[in-house]
Amino acid sequence: MFIHSPRRVPPPLRLPDRNEDFSVNPVTELVRTHAERLALEERERAQRRRLELAEQRSDLNPPDVRIRAWERLHALRLPRDPGHPVLGVIAISTGLTLSQVRAEQSARLAQRTPPVREPGPTEV
Repeated sequence: MFIHSPRRVPPPLRLPDRNEDFSVNPVTELVRTHAERLALEERERAQRRRLELAEQRSDLNPPDVRIRAWERLHALRLPRDPGHPVLGVIAISTGLTLSQVRAEQSARLAQRTPPVREPGPTEV
């Protein structure tokens, strides 16, 4: 026995009116909005970088602040070796002298190194 079921027929295609505006397509709008958001994010990143570069070079900031700004900007740490070649690059980038960079290096080393305790009379 055959059961007849009514077939669903899709609605007929509608041709656009001449006055209808198809320039605002939701898909195109999403892509454009996404592209605009990416462009805005890029402008914000560029602005943050400009501010970090200014902080790195500002005469108003002491050497330790400038060097920390350099470290953040380049995602690197100040090397411990006083003869490391990047120290000259840091000095130029921060507007400091090489001796100021080495002084900060020494200060950090002094903070990291625990003081040496002399043995007391009962510990000998």
